[in-house]
Amino acid sequence: MSFPLLRFWRLSAILILGFASGLPLALTGQAMQAWLVMEHIDIATIGFFGLVAVPYMLKFLWAPLMDRFEPPLLGRRRGWLVITQFALASALYAIAQVSPAETPKLFATMATLIAFLSASQDIVVDAYRTDLLPENERGPGASAHVFSYRIAMILSGGIAMIWAGQWGSWSKVYCVMAALMFICGCLSLTTLPRINAAFKILDTDPKRELAGFLAMIIGVIVGYGLARIILVFVGFDPDDDNDWIQFLFIITEILFALPLAWLAAKYAGFETLNRSLSSYFSRQGALAFLALIVLFKLGDAFAGVLTTPFLIQSMGFSQEEVGIVNKVIGLWLTIFGALLGGFLMTKLGLFRSLLSFGILQLVSNIGFYSLSVLGKGFWGKVFVPAFDWRIVSLDAPVSLDWLLLTVIAIENICGGMGTVAFVALLMSLCNRRFSATHYALLSAFAAVGRIYVAPLSGILSKTIGWPSFFLFSIIAAVPGILMVWWLRQSLKKLDAPQLSS
Repeated sequence: MSFPLLRFWRLSAILILGFASGLPLALTGQAMQAWLVMEHIDIATIGFFGLVAVPYMLKFLWAPLMDRFEPPLLGRRRGWLVITQFALASALYAIAQVSPAETPKLFATMATLIAFLSASQDIVVDAYRTDLLPENERGPGASAHVFSYRIAMILSGGIAMIWAGQWGSWSKVYCVMAALMFICGCLSLTTLPRINAAFKILDTDPKRELAGFLAMIIGVIVGYGLARIILVFVGFDPDDDNDWIQFLFIITEILFALPLAWLAAKYAGFETLNRSLSSYFSRQGALAFLALIVLFKLGDAFAGVLTTPFLIQSMGFSQEEVGIVNKVIGLWLTIFGALLGGFLMTKLGLFRSLLSFGILQLVSNIGFYSLSVLGKGFWGKVFVPAFDWRIVSLDAPVSLDWLLLTVIAIENICGGMGTVAFVALLMSLCNRRFSATHYALLSAFAAVGRIYVAPLSGILSKTIGWPSFFLFSIIAAVPGILMVWWLRQSLKKLDAPQLSS
């Protein structure tokens, strides 16, 4: 096969997997929040529901198993992709049968399972992309990934909201998403290229690997229980209705669980995890890069994590209007930002892209502050006529707020540019021998903001109000920009191989 055809095949594979990766995210995020709003769940509780995404932060703990073990017949990466995608299709269909108002704990459990399977799929998608793409294709590959990822989010976010409003049922929407994920599994099974055989599984004892993984899980359970015992001993009630007390329990439990899990894995001989972590932390500036990864998207996470309840519940926009503006028009603009960012990265390089796009992300948060202060209708409205595009339609004209359109446009373009540079940074930091674990570790740290910001954002917005909350989100974006500047020499070194290839 000629080089242009191989390049086309590789980028086509990235498009398929980007769509599969983006589809379930909104279904445990913004779309799920819209479902909860329609069920009249309060804002603080919706914020706590954001913790169903914790598997995205912990995925590096089981990523080594996906680096070490190879499903039969299908190959190291493709096998895990097929397994996780078909499992996701089943889980999405199952949650469609559950009511969040009548059985909230079961609903949260099912949502957490979907997040676990989605995070597991992402482990393999990220590793597959890192293994598949040569260095000179990482910029275009990152753009292709973000493009198809956002297309999927348009479908599972904006169009899903329109469908839910028209059909009067979120359950039907989740059934459709289950069918789409099943199709993704079929495409992965039949069309994806195999990874170069040079990247082989590690030669370690599989029984010891599984024993080490089990020890790590026991460490998580012990850490969780120990944290609760200590907090109860000093006088805190785990059933307290105070949102801050609930948040304290969650943070403390995870802060205890993770170190104990790592110690258990280390002493039980979970070699794939131990070797992969040692490989990453032997890099000069490893901790500084982790700090950059946590901080770079933090302000963006604060501004965006509760956008749906902010717009529907607090600002009074309709579900259809939010679906069209924030999840359809907005995500198309994110795609434009991603494509623009990928093009500019070839000119600017990694360091200058991270710096300039990070500043733009900060500036874009001012729009949400303006919207919270000026309110709905400040700049007037524009009407979208009724339409029928077969997959989605509007039976009657819908008014769109001009200020909302402007805010969402700026935020999504800047966010899309920042995401492309961020994905390129993560790929540049991976060792291909441990690509699944390394990318999972790095993207897990990237998810810290999105996950822990959710309950904190619910409490803060309820306590200090939305205008002050969005001012806080602007301040939260500053440390990430400072970290980019501080690591400028290291980032330029990362960029050198890519620019010279």
